[in-house]
Amino acid sequence: MSVFTDPALGLIDGPFQPRLAEQSRAKAWYGWAGYIAPAVLDSVEFEYFALRNQASLFDISPMHKYRIAGPDALAAINRLITRDATKIEVGRVAYCVWCDEEGMVIDDGTLFRLDDTDWRLCCQEPMLTWLLDATWGFDATVTDESDTVAGLALQGPTAFSILDAAGLDVADLKPFDLREVEPGLMISRTGFTGDLGYEIWMDRDAALPVWDRLWEAGALWGLRAIGYEALNIARIEAGYLAAGVDFQPIHATERLHRGKTPFELGLGWLVNFDKGHFNGRRALLAARDAPRTLLLKVDVEGFKPATGALVYHAKRREVGHITSGLWSPTAKRNIALAHVKASHARQRPGNLWAEVYTSQEGQWSTRMARLIPLKTPFFAPPRARATPPGRI
Repeated sequence: MSVFTDPALGLIDGPFQPRLAEQSRAKAWYGWAGYIAPAVLDSVEFEYFALRNQASLFDISPMHKYRIAGPDALAAINRLITRDATKIEVGRVAYCVWCDEEGMVIDDGTLFRLDDTDWRLCCQEPMLTWLLDATWGFDATVTDESDTVAGLALQGPTAFSILDAAGLDVADLKPFDLREVEPGLMISRTGFTGDLGYEIWMDRDAALPVWDRLWEAGALWGLRAIGYEALNIARIEAGYLAAGVDFQPIHATERLHRGKTPFELGLGWLVNFDKGHFNGRRALLAARDAPRTLLLKVDVEGFKPATGALVYHAKRREVGHITSGLWSPTAKRNIALAHVKASHARQRPGNLWAEVYTSQEGQWSTRMARLIPLKTPFFAPPRARATPPGRI
């Protein structure tokens, strides 16, 4: 069932669209990778608190998904990404980034090792052409599974209880573990919320029966479907980066010097120079000790969200900007992610201020809000790591 009648919009239904359309009261849709996707189904507040206090279902099918398989798949992947893929065991998932020849991040994503010679890469940006170039000369094939594999993110404190009620055994699944729990049904303990959560993967043709199975099992556990706006609050609380928001994928930029290295994004731990050659290695060797900016997690004084605010040193000199920010309903803090010039982020982090603009009844006002850099996550509940998860 399509919710749009105007074909000029060019959006197509995803595998779960019949169920999402039934849930939608807000009728707030947006385009994600050519698919119609919900920004909000009911209300942002309702969906967010369902995610944090109960459990939520979010359709991740529009993500780009690529199968990389063959005798040289591992070698090809190690040539592509910055971390050492040889350390990723079968049945595990790893967060990774990959760069162009100048060391600028092309995209980030999750890498699933399905077997010794069989991998799946999930990411935000379309990567087929780049992957075909990156695997040229290797005995490995790249298959675009974006339209044939469906995915659901089941996130929140009752997520494990729902899977258990649905007859799916994941009690011993550790964070970043992956398992085919039934023929054609794969579950990974991954997510974009910083909470206890799982991602469920299946063929597109099996999508609706899986949704119905989870929905029935979740009736007593507070399961709700959610849109992107609620998910976005959770991912900022977790301190996770969003491509196109907290960094610009270098292939999508139109101006010079708009890209970022992994070191500038706080992702230096994903770069392994000891594994041998990989794309961008030479540039990253030169860049690792000379980042232009650093991405900081910061507390913001007051309670007004600071998204888009400029960052100043001593309230005078502009030294950066905030990419994502909000008042965290769970942490009860005003939080943000900020790009700050490296010299000020390292040597003078105690005198950073955001110029926050607010509008009330048509009148704009501005104030300087102090920023307090943090070393720890904004939100990291123990249940996200507990194995087996506690029953709620």
